[in-house]
Amino acid sequence: MDKSPSHRSLVTGANRGLGLELVRQLLARGGRVVGSCRRPAEAVALQSLAAAHPGRLHVLALEVDSDASRMAFAREVADLFEGLDLLVNNAGMLAPGERFGDLDAAVLQRTLATNTVAPLMLVQALAPLLQRGARPRVLNISSALGSIGRADSFHSPTYRISKAGLNMAGVMMAQAVNPLGIGIITASPGWVQTDMGGGSAPLTPEESVASLLRLVDDLPGVPAGEFLDRTGEPLPW
Repeated sequence: MDKSPSHRSLVTGANRGLGLELVRQLLARGGRVVGSCRRPAEAVALQSLAAAHPGRLHVLALEVDSDASRMAFAREVADLFEGLDLLVNNAGMLAPGERFGDLDAAVLQRTLATNTVAPLMLVQALAPLLQRGARPRVLNISSALGSIGRADSFHSPTYRISKAGLNMAGVMMAQAVNPLGIGIITASPGWVQTDMGGGSAPLTPEESVASLLRLVDDLPGVPAGEFLDRTGEPLPW
């Protein structure tokens, strides 16, 4: 069995971008991985990885903003793993082209449900499995755009609000599960060349994910939800 701290891992939003690269690198470490997405049948790259790693990558359906889907998903994961060592709350959404005066409350509500509420609810649902993990950790994929201290212009407001909320959710998670030995890490992956980040971003998914997994490996003790960049440097709230 892989002896890294993430030999039984779960990645949400695993069908593309950072999520897909997280799955690739966790598999390369020799671990077993659950990769979730809304429509597994359409997740061609993820299914190809599962075919290449039989018995080690399990692709499961999850609508992170649905209570019923989250609970059914937690039961499926419990059937696969006796304990969970790493949960990566990666699934997220960003509404492009927002302008003040034309904001849509429904978009804000969907974004909050996906980016802020769902990670907290998944930690709640999966806490019993995490408690049985080896050095269990939750990695919340936040964003430097969620830093209130760095907010200097009006762009991507729903995304930024949702990530600022995730940062607080991470602290609340830690208050609840640190006593169980479960560490919470909330980190910005940097500006990455994904569908969300765009082709002009300076970081490749491979670079970003490698640094995030090093962060999970190297942070000592039981992390308490501090807001960090991918190298472990603190970011302003």
